[in-house]
Amino acid sequence: MSPESSPSVAIVGPGAIGTTIAALLHEIDRTPLLCGRTSRDHLALHDGDRLITIAGPVRTDPTQFDRPVDIVFLAVKATQIEAAAAWLGALTGPETVVCVLQNGVEQLDKVAPHCRRGRIVPAIVWFPAQAQPNGSVRLRGDARLSLPDTPESRAIAEALQGTRCFVELAGNFESLAWRKLLQNAAAGLMALTHRRSGMFGRPDISRLALGYLQECLAVARAEGAELGDEVPQAILDKFQASPADMGTSILTDREACRPLEWDVRNSVVSRRGRAHGIPTPISDVLVPLLAAASDGPG
Repeated sequence: MSPESSPSVAIVGPGAIGTTIAALLHEIDRTPLLCGRTSRDHLALHDGDRLITIAGPVRTDPTQFDRPVDIVFLAVKATQIEAAAAWLGALTGPETVVCVLQNGVEQLDKVAPHCRRGRIVPAIVWFPAQAQPNGSVRLRGDARLSLPDTPESRAIAEALQGTRCFVELAGNFESLAWRKLLQNAAAGLMALTHRRSGMFGRPDISRLALGYLQECLAVARAEGAELGDEVPQAILDKFQASPADMGTSILTDREACRPLEWDVRNSVVSRRGRAHGIPTPISDVLVPLLAAASDGPG
């Protein structure tokens, strides 16, 4: 597809994930419209030895736009959806596809009240991208997205065609979403301890994480996810095989004293567990601690 025939694309939320998608589009001359809370003249992505600089500006005033785009990548945190509502109103029309690049299994429920016109597609983000102190982003793996196999998802895949982002159209999307949720839930332990992936090498933490993942798996299965008994150990193995200094977005937010996505990443397990009558004793301890770390008081 030539740039002239490419769909118009906007990134709302040029943080770690949004910057990555913007950079990969920029590489093939499809630089998207950049929309956020803070004005910046450029974005920068470090991908191995490669530095990709995306010329801005990052737009901050949604009232300047009165024409919808074809594709919106919504890359704000779940805690920031309401703040991004004005952008969704300005950039979406009845045919706009909104790809939600957020954690959890409740993207549709969370975003729909703030996006009345667009066609919403949840996405699973599999790549590790970390914001750096200087405002740039470091990509520490191959970029990959999983989407439900729908016509709207195919429009997203077409928009990313030719980039280095692999797009999977998954018939078993709900199961994949729950698998990623298990991984995100366990990463909450990193936010509580202020430690990175190396902590999972401790026998006591690995036992706690495995027990927590097994608890999450029981809830995921009750929700209809088709996940095998091996999944908790596989997720723990991945943490243990990661570089010891590998972080996670919820840890980054904790270090920056920002609100945490404890509800969509962790509380959902205990909430859905109660609905199915499944005990979640580890969740019942972790969730209040994460909520207090996020929201206080004190």
